[in-house]
Amino acid sequence: IIASEWSCRGSPDGAQEEGADGEGLADGADRGLDGDPEGVWSPDIEQSFQEALAIYPPCGRRKIILSDEGKMYGRNELIARYIKLRTGKTRTRKQVSSHIQVLARKRVREYQTSIKDQVSKDKALQTVANLSSAQIVSASVMKPQTPFPPPVRNWYSCSFLGSYSTFYSIKPFAQPPYTTLPAPVPAAISYEPLPPPRPAAITAPVWQDRTIASAKLRLLEYSAFLETQRDRETYKHLFVHIGPSNPGYNDPVLESIDVRQIYDKFSEKKGGLKELYEKGPHNAFFLVKFWADLSSDIEEGSGVFYGVSSQYSGTENITISVSTKVCSFGKQVVEKVETEYAHMEGGKYVFRIHRSPMCEYMINFIHKLKHLPEKYMMNSVLENFTILQVVSNRETQETLLCIAFVFEVSTSEHGAQYHVYRLVND
Repeated sequence: IIASEWSCRGSPDGAQEEGADGEGLADGADRGLDGDPEGVWSPDIEQSFQEALAIYPPCGRRKIILSDEGKMYGRNELIARYIKLRTGKTRTRKQVSSHIQVLARKRVREYQTSIKDQVSKDKALQTVANLSSAQIVSASVMKPQTPFPPPVRNWYSCSFLGSYSTFYSIKPFAQPPYTTLPAPVPAAISYEPLPPPRPAAITAPVWQDRTIASAKLRLLEYSAFLETQRDRETYKHLFVHIGPSNPGYNDPVLESIDVRQIYDKFSEKKGGLKELYEKGPHNAFFLVKFWADLSSDIEEGSGVFYGVSSQYSGTENITISVSTKVCSFGKQVVEKVETEYAHMEGGKYVFRIHRSPMCEYMINFIHKLKHLPEKYMMNSVLENFTILQVVSNRETQETLLCIAFVFEVSTSEHGAQYHVYRLVND
């Protein structure tokens, strides 16, 4: 990876966000529509503001679509809307923009004060100079200042959607004005679950619309990890992990994402995502958003093994080919192709790739990523990093599963997390 790709660059869109949603600090002196002076951000307003920052990522001039309303909102509009719903007090999008700029300047001053070494300070300030106010303030949310909940797994960060809109399945929840300041409560699901169908009416397996599975192949487990020996004991750290699941008919089916929104994140060469999707079958295509756990305290060096394991089950006794392509800035940088034969287990054909060594490129990438000082810098790098895994029938070349992986760094104490989407073309 070339050195310039590791610089923490704020997107041109992100740098203009305040200009789009607030025209200068003079607007910050406005009074709220309810007569409450904007300059006074009471504790309930400030808490709602911080909650909204954690929920809505910086998106620059891009818009966010609330799927249950079909309306498009800028980020600052959504923050203002959230404050109104939570507190009953009005803050306009321009006032929100002004507040973000003030907090960003404060954060930069604090950051500058905390660094004593002049060389490190110059590098840090050069990095910060390329970030928008929204990115700087959102980065501070990642710090353990207030006990906000971990990232909600069914939000798809707009940082991965290029110039397209983001689709959210949940909107900010209405609530009476504050009497106390409780922690955020989970948003209500916008649908009523249907009763399970009668067995006679079931035409597809329960897992087919609820897990990573096509009509012919199902992903049972997937993990990327490092492993080392200490005192004759094996220690294992999971960077990402998809574990076995046993869904029921009461469980919701997978949410959908338009595949065209992520085409630019993957190689457009022969065998790329666009060509594969057009070829089909469409029910074999999925997107997995990983929140990777990079908090391992295992020392790097000799004796450390980096590996990937995966397991599938299928309906046919075939030989599968598993292609894993790593992409940086939408360009393929490395590909690994593996072959696996079927084994009959419990009446099913099982394919197991166990402890496949991670390539040198990936190991170096993880090392460099872990050495970045802030998680928002790691996420800025990961915004341009993707992996495409294609499982096909080796004899017929039919696509059995195609999984697009995108990444952020986990801020949860529970380690790695993930969420699965079905890729569609509506």
